[in-house]
Amino acid sequence: MPLSKNEIRRRATAFAHEWRDAHNEDADAKSFWDGFLQVFGIPRKRVAVFEQLVKKLDDRQGYIDLYWPGKLVVEHKSRGKDLAKAHGQAIGYLHGLKDHELPEYIVVSDFQRIHLHHMESGEAFELKLADLPQHIDRFDFISGYTSRAPREQDPVNIRAAELMGRLHDELKATGYEGHALEVYLVRLLFILFADDTSIFENELFYDWLEGHTSEDGSDLGPKLERLFQVLNTPPAQRSNRLDERFAAFPYVNGKLFEEHLPMADWDAGMRVTLLEAAALNWSRISPAIFGALFQSVMDPKARRDLGAHYTSEANILKLIQPLFLDELWEEFNKVKASKPKLQAFHKKLSELRFLDPACGCGNFLVITYRELRRLEVEVIRALMKGQQVTNVDQLIRLNVDQFYGIEIEDFPAQIAQVALWLTDHQMNQEISQAFGEYVLRIPLRKSATVIHANALRTDWSAPLPPGKHYDYILGNPPFVGSKLMSADMRTDLLAAMDNAPNSGILDFVCAWYGLAARYMKKHGHGGSTCAFVSTNSIVQGEQVAALWAPLLAQGIKIHFAHRTFRWNNEARGVAAVHCVIIGFADHDVLKKRLYSYSEPKAEPTMEVVDNINPYLVAGRDILIPSRSKPICNVPEMMKGSQPTDDGNLLFTKEEMREFVKLEPGSKKYIRPFVGAQEFINGEERYCLWLKHTSPAELRELPYVRERIERIRRFRNASTKAATRAKAATPALFDEDRQPERGNFLIVPSVSSERRAFAPIGFMDAKTIASNLCLIIPKATLFHFGVLTSTMHMSWMRAVAGRLKSDYRYSNKIVYNNYPWPSAPTAAQREAVESAAQVVLDARANHPGSSLADLYDPLTMPADLVKAHQALDRAVDKCYRTKPFTSEAERVGYLFERYEEVVGGVLGGKRKR
Repeated sequence: MPLSKNEIRRRATAFAHEWRDAHNEDADAKSFWDGFLQVFGIPRKRVAVFEQLVKKLDDRQGYIDLYWPGKLVVEHKSRGKDLAKAHGQAIGYLHGLKDHELPEYIVVSDFQRIHLHHMESGEAFELKLADLPQHIDRFDFISGYTSRAPREQDPVNIRAAELMGRLHDELKATGYEGHALEVYLVRLLFILFADDTSIFENELFYDWLEGHTSEDGSDLGPKLERLFQVLNTPPAQRSNRLDERFAAFPYVNGKLFEEHLPMADWDAGMRVTLLEAAALNWSRISPAIFGALFQSVMDPKARRDLGAHYTSEANILKLIQPLFLDELWEEFNKVKASKPKLQAFHKKLSELRFLDPACGCGNFLVITYRELRRLEVEVIRALMKGQQVTNVDQLIRLNVDQFYGIEIEDFPAQIAQVALWLTDHQMNQEISQAFGEYVLRIPLRKSATVIHANALRTDWSAPLPPGKHYDYILGNPPFVGSKLMSADMRTDLLAAMDNAPNSGILDFVCAWYGLAARYMKKHGHGGSTCAFVSTNSIVQGEQVAALWAPLLAQGIKIHFAHRTFRWNNEARGVAAVHCVIIGFADHDVLKKRLYSYSEPKAEPTMEVVDNINPYLVAGRDILIPSRSKPICNVPEMMKGSQPTDDGNLLFTKEEMREFVKLEPGSKKYIRPFVGAQEFINGEERYCLWLKHTSPAELRELPYVRERIERIRRFRNASTKAATRAKAATPALFDEDRQPERGNFLIVPSVSSERRAFAPIGFMDAKTIASNLCLIIPKATLFHFGVLTSTMHMSWMRAVAGRLKSDYRYSNKIVYNNYPWPSAPTAAQREAVESAAQVVLDARANHPGSSLADLYDPLTMPADLVKAHQALDRAVDKCYRTKPFTSEAERVGYLFERYEEVVGGVLGGKRKR
């Protein structure tokens, strides 16, 4: 166990005094460095050697004055010599070392000066020997204290996972697999971490592995099996004949080494892999992300994108800060001046209980525990202000047994439990650093409760002591879309939602919302609050009413929310997921926090609001149902026409030209064919439009008839009865909604999130609109103007479904529920129509540009921007004379207007 900081400082003072008058003739470098390491309680003979022979870059031999493998290279000179030159000499020795032997630090000295250089960061520091007592923290890497917090971006996390992946593959290749392999790797993970964080004496395992196992690996399997037994046996119960090399390892407990495993067979290459892993500095590992990285080594496909499959700490903090952490810090700052109140607050912290019912490798629990322990450090500081802190371990009240998890897979469940132990030790190191007294909770006496089970078929309250409840339920349940669920998933979802109406359309994550609401009503007694990361689809489109109608009926209220943002990290190959975070409970709070993003990759801005509705909009709880007709007196919107033709009615531009050459008589039956992609990107496609074509005309078109026959066979082979019925009319589109004459409005069914305006435009009846867009026959310039305005786009962004992050426009959700201006005057209508025509004219000013070009935020022409600004002013005035200052204000107003139109939802008509 490391010495206390006070003891190290006392020894450093004595050492500096002893060597302050050393002269070259009587100074002995070996004695100097033996004494230096003793300052930190490190016996030199156990960890380091003098005059290590190495081959330098020029192939000549050299001698490292003091060499601690993987940790330290020292070059010592006579008093007054050039330390920069000595540093260069030390660098030259590195060529002769293996990768796992390379040092973290190079130190050069001339008895009176010590120059310290960190190899990875390049940071350098020089001190006089007399000042050593004031700078002992610089040598925490020797004493065993953590000198810096682990960083999630630290490459050592990736490297460690890669090495564990290699070990996994090598062990599996010998036939060692399944549950035994998983437990074996988790044990090695703990041992490697313990070796660099003073759970074991510094590098005890590395020295044991390198010096006391055969190079061919033949004895490593049985020796590791013996080591596992030792780590699970209290010293008093160990054999009195136990080899001292095993006896040096402490008793760990925690049941981590309790299960008997088959013995693994190792070879020389596998031993080298383990040595490389042991040479890494595991004190820099972040348990918050390493668990997910470690899990991914089990999957070769996932390993190719190693680093792409963990949840970043920044994203976890977005959830836990508004859920509980911000309020706990606020409470601490209010009570810290009163010792009785502070003691009560400390007691409260120690009694909080947390559940992650889809915990994976435990990253949410790990970060939660870490942040609470850091808050506890400040609580102890305040409690002990002005007092000498001794026995700091007795002041710590928080422990891992406050944390609970449920995980459907065995391996991550094991990792989660170990990750919390590792985090506990890292937090003990942080508190040791803060108070200068080392804390070590070994043997492990308490552990988190992580259940290997299906959370959707498990009683969440079962792991709790009688009469207790979870204060906070949190996590990141699995993202599986409604159409991608297995039959078992769907069964679990419907049960979790109590078979509520339309729950079959919900994404899988909604099951956790249903069970959280059920738990809070049954067990929470108003004291539980929950927050989940979810795909943004659950607050958009049809899913909103399906999920939130039963939740609102149970009294569930949203306390805080992050609107859509991009949930990812900077790792290569990572796919972005667009998410929301929703905090909710079965009780209400006065003020809610709503976090909004100008774009999914931006930083959020927070607004305190009175209520957050299920669309994550500041406003009353309203649910927008799917409607077959518009709520206002406007023309109906419908899907375009669907061919269901296996491609036989459709052509690209080149295909159309080739077909007309083959069948010249077909030209009169070919029409432009436009879907969302063609409309937005200006692409040309064509179709055979054979409506009103007589049999006699078709008789003269043999190649057209061939295509019609293929369509007939294709439809007849369908599993859908309605499609088979349409085989009787194979020359016609399956679904025909094409206007016969005049112009119609076309609205793409999907449009990019990057655009401020979803492109909408007019088409004439000669152009066939596909089912991948929506059309409004008999639409006017006024309708176009309102639909292409910021007012309508704000509504769309609030209630439309999404395809990834792109807007998925729906006539039944977006258009049919849109609250149009109540009674615009003739002058207001004329102003909108005039401004709408200017928008169309501005588009026409750029004939070579597609709508994608025109509405790209980086290339949108100035005249079109100006035209839309004028249109927005005209449309806004149809709603009210006061300008709108933000999208949130627009959406809040539109929800109020919606209530007026439909007569109120969930509570009656709103008074104005």
